[in-house]
This record gives sequence, C-alpha cells and structure tokens, in this order.
Amino acid sequence: MAISKERKNEIIKEYATHEGDTGSTQVQVAVLTADINELNEHIRVHKHDFHSQRGLMKKIGHRRNLLAYLRRTDVQAYRELIKCLGLRR
Repeated sequence: MAISKERKNEIIKEYATHEGDTGSTQVQVAVLTADINELNEHIRVHKHDFHSQRGLMKKIGHRRNLLAYLRRTDVQAYRELIKCLGLRR
C-alpha cells in the first residue's frame, strides 16, 4: 500500500529545492500526495478497509496543514506546487 522506496526517491529528486533536500514542505506534500493516491486506489478495491481509510484521512489532514503553511509563507511556491501536483485548490 505504501509507495516504494524508489518511487519516493524519484519524487524527492523532482521536488527538492536543493541537493539533499528531503524535508522541505514541497517534498513532504509531494510524497504525501503520492501516498494518498496509492491509498485511494486501495480503498476503491477494498471498500470495507476502515483502518486504511482512517490512515488516508490522517494523511489528507497532514497534507492540508502543510499546504496551508506553504500558502502563508510562500504563495508563489504554493501555486506552482498545486499546479504541478494537479490539486484542486
């Protein structure tokens, strides 16, 4: 259910602001988005997996808080990130 280590490293390389960047808000949101998309597919197949559904809701809330922080601190980076990730905000 979780994204693979290789996929996570690809996402980190794509959204990193500098070499070795794994904790910036953009990277965290991108990794959470990939994880959320994986969980969405899992939930579609396994409709009664409520434990995974709770984990999905927690990840969505975490991503939402990170996006709110990014919007407060750097509006331009926020707009670029949601455009790149295809989020509806």
